[in-house]
Amino acid sequence: MSKRIYPSNVYEQAKSVLDAWCQTDDQLTFGTLTAGTMTMDVNRARSIDESLTNLENKLVDLRNQRDEANQILWDRVKRVRAGFKANFGDDSSQFEMVGGTRVSDRKTVRKSPLPAEQP
Repeated sequence: MSKRIYPSNVYEQAKSVLDAWCQTDDQLTFGTLTAGTMTMDVNRARSIDESLTNLENKLVDLRNQRDEANQILWDRVKRVRAGFKANFGDDSSQFEMVGGTRVSDRKTVRKSPLPAEQP
């Protein structure tokens, strides 16, 4: 993304300038720039901003739907693995096929002996 070269409140500033322009003399022009042209630019910027907001809201909704679907899917994966473990055993190749770690393949946790106390 490119760095913004305009202030974050450009829309509010443009509205303020346009309101003051229309109250002062809406027939005043600056070259080809008129109050009507400025109004169209403000409306276009507002419309684009509203479209972006709508799309961002849709994106948030889709992400929430995705997260919910993935949570349901993960719960089912765990349920199937638990079912395979219950039906075939926790050291079976079937349990390993569904992503479980067989008991015989697990590393044993070794506790180091406690150091002897020195008097």
